[in-house]
Amino acid sequence: MTDPLAEVVTLLQPRAPRAKVMSAAGPWRVERDTGGTVFHALVLAGSARLAVDARPPVILRDGDFVLVPAARRFIMESLDPVAPPGVFTRPVLQPDGGIRSGDQEGPANVQMLIGHCTFGAPDAALLVSLLPELIRISGQERLTALVRLVSDECRARRPAREVILERLLEVLFIEALRSSGGTQASPGLLRGLADDRIAPALRALHEDPAHGWTVIDLARKAALSRSAFFARFTEGVGMPPMEYLLSWRMSLARDMLRRGAGPMETVARRIGYGSASAFSTAFTRHVGTPPARFARVAGAAGSGGADGDADTTG
Repeated sequence: MTDPLAEVVTLLQPRAPRAKVMSAAGPWRVERDTGGTVFHALVLAGSARLAVDARPPVILRDGDFVLVPAARRFIMESLDPVAPPGVFTRPVLQPDGGIRSGDQEGPANVQMLIGHCTFGAPDAALLVSLLPELIRISGQERLTALVRLVSDECRARRPAREVILERLLEVLFIEALRSSGGTQASPGLLRGLADDRIAPALRALHEDPAHGWTVIDLARKAALSRSAFFARFTEGVGMPPMEYLLSWRMSLARDMLRRGAGPMETVARRIGYGSASAFSTAFTRHVGTPPARFARVAGAAGSGGADGDADTTG
């Protein structure tokens, strides 16, 4: 059976090239603009308040893991004591490579592993739109085991520490996605897959993206009326069914063009277009560049666009 989450994660090519341990004491508040990269925070000890973009703040406690697939602006601050309104502290780089916020002396009352993950896929923004806006996990046994491994690796100074930490963070990312489904998750693919009515329709779309799907066809898969299915799919996934299908088809097309998986007619046929010209029109409208040009640029770039290493200094 087709696994939509596995397909999306495979195309995203998640990477976690940098992460740092942040410790803090006393009142503190930091603000950062991540430029839309993937922000993650793992609480190793203590607690803190996190506000991402315009979303309501969330309280992070010992063992919690939060992942924001496309964070832009975030504020993280102490809970007790609270920093004065409008006051921001500047993190200080420590000799061990970590960073310290708030009071620089005395024992820390919070410790976190923070970083800015990246995706290797050049069409990451298209794929990220299928994921929840914010993922917060706590109390999951498998994640707790991964948290323990990451925490141990962060505190130790063993050989190949950075390599091991990168691999662990990648697994933690994927496990967080798997664990974040449910009706309480923010709209996206994962919430849709957790809905036993919407999931069959999503799997059908991924299993045969070239099929000439209609909303009525998909409503039958969900055993719902057309209107009920449309509303439920849009609420759970965050976009209407046909918009989701188009986004997924364009993601597949970009991947095939980047890999040189055949002539334009073949790519068009494999994602459900009857002709290369119809595909070219749809691709240009959705992606912003003609498929032939996209293929040339992607081919010249080799394996895909550069990620860039994001700063993780707080």
